Amino acid sequence: MAKKPKEPSGDGAEKAGAPGGGGRKKLIVVVAAVLLLAGGAGGWFMMGRGARQAAVPEKKPVAFVDVREMTVNLAAEPNQDRPRFLKFKVALEVKDPKIVPEVTPLLPRVEDIFQVFVRELRASDLEGSGGIHRLREELLRRVNVAVAPTRVEAVLFKDVIVQ
Repeated sequence: MAKKPKEPSGDGAEKAGAPGGGGRKKLIVVVAAVLLLAGGAGGWFMMGRGARQAAVPEKKPVAFVDVREMTVNLAAEPNQDRPRFLKFKVALEVKDPKIVPEVTPLLPRVEDIFQVFVRELRASDLEGSGGIHRLREELLRRVNVAVAPTRVEAVLFKDVIVQ
């Protein structure tokens, strides 16, 4: 076997490597220019869009109706020795402050519906954020039945304790 001769490390190697190095520099410059243009276009788009959005939405006043704090015993779990309780306080969100006088006289009906429903729940039904979210959705559905034709937008928990 014949040995391959070593390539000279002089001008020949530098000339062969020069186009590759220059190509990388050009590529970096092109990529930087494209990123700069894309960033500028994105900034222009967001600034223009933000200015239009800021002018359009109007803050509509909302109002909140507090429901008194309730403590309710929960349904017993299988093999449960001691009773479990749920203590909670909620506020009802309405989209117009003019609706508050319509909802306030109906609060005893709302409290009754809440207590009857919650007494059927078990402590395991309220575990985790999913359990509280389901409770919120069910309370909202029931409160809207109680105050119909008025509409409540949300049931907001102020305090929830399962003991």
